[in-house]
Amino acid sequence: MSNRQIEPVSEHLTAALPGTILALDLGTSTGWALRSIDGLITSGTVSFKTGRYDGGGMRYLRFGNWLGEMDRLSGPIAAIWFEEVRRHAGTDAAHVYGGLMATLTAWAEMRDVPYEGVPVGTIKRFATGKGNASKDAMVAAARARGFSPADDNEADAIAILFWALKTQGGVQ
Repeated sequence: MSNRQIEPVSEHLTAALPGTILALDLGTSTGWALRSIDGLITSGTVSFKTGRYDGGGMRYLRFGNWLGEMDRLSGPIAAIWFEEVRRHAGTDAAHVYGGLMATLTAWAEMRDVPYEGVPVGTIKRFATGKGNASKDAMVAAARARGFSPADDNEADAIAILFWALKTQGGVQ
C-alpha cells in the first residue's frame, strides 16, 4: 500500500463537507484518497489480490478490514464516494468490482455512513474536461493538482475526492 501526505484543502471545501471523506476507485488494485477532518489529504493504492491458497471471499474480508482500519485511524468516516462502473472489460473484473461494492455498501450501511457512486464519465470530465479521458490524462490531471499518483487508480480516487469536495454541498 502506498501512502502520500499532501497539503490541506482550501477552507471553503473543508467547510462544505465536514468530517473525514473517503473516495475509492474499486478494483483488485484499489485507489483511495482521504480528506481528514483537519483538511489534509492522503492517497494511495492498496492491493486486494488473492493469494494462491486464499478462499474466494478473502479479498472481500481484507477489504472490509481495510475499511475498518481507515475508519479507526483517520475517521470516523463521514461519507464515501466511489467510481461507479457500468461496464467492465472482462468478467473477472466485473465480479471483483461487484464483490467490493457489496462489501463497501454493507460496511457503510452497518455504520450509517452515506455513500454514493459517481459515473466514470463524470469523474473524467471533472478532472480533464473530457468524459472519455485516458488513464494517462487522469494521472496528468492529478499531477497538475500537485499530487504524485502511483497509477491511474490513485489518480481516479483523487479526482473523485475533489469532485465530491467541489460539487457536494453537504452530506445527504
